[in-house]
Amino acid sequence: MPDRRGLLIILSSPSGAGKSTLARRLRDWDPSIVFSVSATTRARRPGEEDGKDYHFVPEATFKQLVSEGGMLEHAHVFGNFYGSPQKPVQEAIDRGCDVLFDIDWQGAQQIRNSSLGAHTLSIFLLPPSIPELRRRLEGRAQDDADTITKRMQKSWDEISHWDGYDFVLVNDDLDATEAHLKTIITATRLRRMQQPGINAHVRHLQTQFEEQT
Repeated sequence: MPDRRGLLIILSSPSGAGKSTLARRLRDWDPSIVFSVSATTRARRPGEEDGKDYHFVPEATFKQLVSEGGMLEHAHVFGNFYGSPQKPVQEAIDRGCDVLFDIDWQGAQQIRNSSLGAHTLSIFLLPPSIPELRRRLEGRAQDDADTITKRMQKSWDEISHWDGYDFVLVNDDLDATEAHLKTIITATRLRRMQQPGINAHVRHLQTQFEEQT
């Protein structure tokens, strides 16, 4: 039995708030943290690997998993289904590995309400300001002006659900936010329910106590 049970770590934020960068930093800090690999019904694109980029499954298989409770969360996006299969996540946390989810508030809510919800740690990242959020999106040079406008319009809907998370951090300093994330994760790993051997240890202490009296 591992020393602890793994966590389902959910990171959410509007685009440009630093979520992807901080997720990579967490993996560098602790390589035992694994990214959740989503399942999808869309066709595999050139260069994508099944099981690494996505689990590519037929629509019938996906729907069957949903009906059997085999998806922690799922959504229908632009004609395709996406979701997080429960089995690999369960196996990972049973090994004592944390699983990192990069999902929106709707997916986070579904996971919180799933059978593994008790082992969930959810964190929302806020930008220091709306102008700074736009500056970061423009600075990435990944999107055209129309796409940036759409991302900005969507950002408030995402931000408005900040109060559904366990922790909320304002990412005004990347290094400081990284340090806060590490502190939160380290502390949450010590929650009673994450320590599968603690009950046995207490029983052992009780036996020792009774032997001394």
